[in-house]
Amino acid sequence: MLLRYNKLLQYILMFLIGGFVYGGIEVMSRGYSHISMMIAGGICFILIGSINKVYSREIPMIKQMAISALIITLVEFVTGLIVNVWLGLNVWDYSDLWLNIMGQICILYTIIWFFLSPIAIIMDDYLRYYIMGEEKPHYKIF
Repeated sequence: MLLRYNKLLQYILMFLIGGFVYGGIEVMSRGYSHISMMIAGGICFILIGSINKVYSREIPMIKQMAISALIITLVEFVTGLIVNVWLGLNVWDYSDLWLNIMGQICILYTIIWFFLSPIAIIMDDYLRYYIMGEEKPHYKIF
């Protein structure tokens, strides 16, 4: 299969899947989304998938979840600075939530991303296994 050997196609596929899933989660939770969220979701999915490349595949799920939550929060912050602050589109505003930074990120959503991140971690691992022929995933919690 061409996808197995073509890294660019792999990244495009993962970007699109991550973007549509992230956008879908947002539509389910608040009834709408914005194209910037799909772009952020695609970037997050690629970065979360890279955790196993930076660390060994033996990294515990809890640690992957923590790293993923930080990745998502960082991408959300940068996206917020561009989309909400610089472009003034006001896609979201966390100013009224506890422990927020510039209304772009807050501790509540970092915690939510922590608990949602296994969806991305497992989805990425199994897509890589079934479509790209990588090692079959196995997990340890701690």
